[in-house]
Amino acid sequence: MPTHKKKPLTPSPELTRARTILDAEAEAIRALPLTAEFVHAIDILQRCKGKVITTGMGKVGIVALKVATTLSSTGTPACFLHPGEAAHGDLGLVTKDDVMITFSNSGKTREVIEMLDRAKALNSMPLIAITSHPRSPIARQSDVVLRIGAIKEPCSLGLTPSSSTTAMMALGDALALVLMDRKRFTKADYAKFHHGGYLGRKARKEARQENGVR
Repeated sequence: MPTHKKKPLTPSPELTRARTILDAEAEAIRALPLTAEFVHAIDILQRCKGKVITTGMGKVGIVALKVATTLSSTGTPACFLHPGEAAHGDLGLVTKDDVMITFSNSGKTREVIEMLDRAKALNSMPLIAITSHPRSPIARQSDVVLRIGAIKEPCSLGLTPSSSTTAMMALGDALALVLMDRKRFTKADYAKFHHGGYLGRKARKEARQENGVR
């Protein structure tokens, strides 16, 4: 019987474009500059006697929320503070024992600047900024500045936060996981905070195995 060779798949313009976007986001992570400031930030977070507060507006605010939940689940109490809500009373959750991590690509977001001004005046707690602009108003207010570099968004308009938010998310994860290692957070500890779901069951099972318990 005759054999029919499969024709090679011709990439569609959509697939080619998608690959370009994914490559741009991956490169944004690979290019993240890691300096002594990162270690300084870890030192500040480890010494924190209160909670870590993350903040940001818009899409970077969603990144900040995710990082807060990652910190909380890995041994560092954390919460997200919306800059808009802070102006209407939520600033009351901030204390002098806390540390605040601000996410802002431009470093010029008005609502965030106003909130930081007020929070610093009231509590004088340490501020960590994650931004592309180390000389921006938010960076100047901060004790530690973690740069994500000059990132070009792969959006065809050059506007939609994409590579920048990916880089911020990765840097936030790096902070949380390095801090977790510093604290020697174990699978047994992890299981305490995940009493439900697959991850909780997996952590409890592996913790028991490590301790020789069946």
